[in-house]
Amino acid sequence: MDRARRDRDEEGRARNARPRDGLGRPLPYGAAGVERQPEGVVRDPAETLREAQRLLDAGMPFHAHEVFEDAWKAGPEAERELWRGLAQLAVGLTHAARGNTAGGARLLERGADRVAGFTGRPYGLDVPGLVVWARTLAGRVGAAAEPVDAAAEAPRLLG
Repeated sequence: MDRARRDRDEEGRARNARPRDGLGRPLPYGAAGVERQPEGVVRDPAETLREAQRLLDAGMPFHAHEVFEDAWKAGPEAERELWRGLAQLAVGLTHAARGNTAGGARLLERGADRVAGFTGRPYGLDVPGLVVWARTLAGRVGAAAEPVDAAAEAPRLLG
């Protein structure tokens, strides 16, 4: 089997074909995994937030991060830091749920810093609530040794 060929997309870019679990961790080839998020999907902001919330509620913050990443890459320049910050919040929760609590806390703080720069309620986002959620969770997990339950800790994106 030619793994190099299998793990590249049609343009020749590296794309890891290994299955992943619900927190995005690679599993052995041939293992049953969670369906991956398609890459490069262009959604409007409301669709992005609905899909990301669905994934967060299901305990799949890694997959929600991929949805936010699509928005950050495809969205207007003026909004990229918002979507990037939301992606970092989701990755921070991912790391905290995987047991990398120190890394999770750092990413939650970075994401909070990015989204805090957006005033008002862009697309109905509860920016102040997300910042408080992220900083509170970062404080808790930064001092903890145990992973968190991703679904139980999922934020509410819209207020």
